[in-house]
Amino acid sequence: MAILSILEVPDPRLKTISTPVESFDGDLKTLVHDMTETMYAAPGIGLAAIQVGVPKRVLVIDLQEDEAEGEEPVRNPRVFVNPEILDPSNEHSLYNEGCLSVPDQYAEVERPAQIRARWQDLDGKVHEETMTGLMATCLQHEMDHLEGILFIDHLSRLKRQMVLKKIEKARKMGGGHVHGPDCRH
Repeated sequence: MAILSILEVPDPRLKTISTPVESFDGDLKTLVHDMTETMYAAPGIGLAAIQVGVPKRVLVIDLQEDEAEGEEPVRNPRVFVNPEILDPSNEHSLYNEGCLSVPDQYAEVERPAQIRARWQDLDGKVHEETMTGLMATCLQHEMDHLEGILFIDHLSRLKRQMVLKKIEKARKMGGGHVHGPDCRH
């Protein structure tokens, strides 16, 4: 078990297009376990392998139900290996997205409201599911990472530049990251 370092903008590795997983072995299981622990520690609800410097088509998601006062969070991590979107809906929805690789910045991003997805699990078994709501948004956000796309790439050039300037200013001021309760991927 290891908490991995999460790459942050402007690290050029975040623009890498990830390659398909071909070996469903112990190394993949270790990577996924470490990614899951890293996602929880960040804290976030999704993490793509490229965000920890591994250019493989692997991601983990856990929307984590809210816990009752004083109780442990309900965790249900999901693993998506070689995911693909088969049938995005024409209807779109807006979500205020954030990203562990774009610390403390949030913006509304429009994406298909419903998708049909296909992926493999840790044993290579193929799954298909129709997803809506936050799960559909989160999966699309994480799959963007596999193509070298960040959520800020969906913003206008001006808004993207403003976000990047805010991050640079926070770094110059020595600011650590304080993650709020918003959606973080």
